[in-house]
Amino acid sequence: MSQTRSPLYFALRRFADNKAAVVSGIILGVILLMAIFAPLITPTGYADQDYLTEALSFPSSQHWMGIDDLGRDFFTRIVYGARVSLSIGFSAALFAVLIGIPLGAIAGFYGGWADWIVMRLIELFSVVPPLLAAMLLGALTNGGFFTIVLIASLFGWVQVCLLVRAQVKAFREKEFVRAAQALGASPGYIIRRHLIPNSISPIIVGFVLAIPLAMMLEASLSFLGIGVPPPVPSWGQMINVGMDFMYFYWHLAVFPTLALAVTVLATTLLGDGLRDALDPTLKGR
Repeated sequence: MSQTRSPLYFALRRFADNKAAVVSGIILGVILLMAIFAPLITPTGYADQDYLTEALSFPSSQHWMGIDDLGRDFFTRIVYGARVSLSIGFSAALFAVLIGIPLGAIAGFYGGWADWIVMRLIELFSVVPPLLAAMLLGALTNGGFFTIVLIASLFGWVQVCLLVRAQVKAFREKEFVRAAQALGASPGYIIRRHLIPNSISPIIVGFVLAIPLAMMLEASLSFLGIGVPPPVPSWGQMINVGMDFMYFYWHLAVFPTLALAVTVLATTLLGDGLRDALDPTLKGR
């Protein structure tokens, strides 16, 4: 009976058995919904200084995460900060996939000089510290959303490229590829119609795992003051401000740190769970 079931069925079963990945997916889904519907669940705008007389107030039943030093509701800023972090994470991951897929497919299919050139590019981007390069480019361009997405994409494609390269190399000698070559199919057609569709599992995993890397890079740059400019809230920027008050007004540093840590951890565990569930070497149970 089990032999008639599709590989997707077994992948879903393996994923469901990974409780950490399931819980992480739920947590990430809740954070994503909060970010999307932020105007509906927050009492004010992220830049509105409606509570100046209550500045630096601790968490209460009216203000779940307190008030910051400029009289802004801190829960509101945390929720809107999720928009920035997730938008940068997903955008950078998308561009990383768009760069990594063709490079990995070309290197894996052709081998030889093509593979040598791609591997040297991977080595180059692997030895350059992303944060130092990001600091340099951020300082030259004054940071900003698109600059951070660009920087994160330039360093996020490496993992996707390696995953696709390995998958394409494993499939290029298969019978269906040889049959397509015998029928006169061009290399580009074989890559587009056969090899990349059969590499969808590592592509999904690479996409998910690129998100937390981009989020951490954005938080680091914003913490250093060359990320997303205020008053747009960013968790890294909020942690930087909160450090000045952390010895007494602990909530200004603790809540954005927790938000960043939980989101990055949930995304990473989800990516690990997807990798294990989609691993073709695992047998269906």
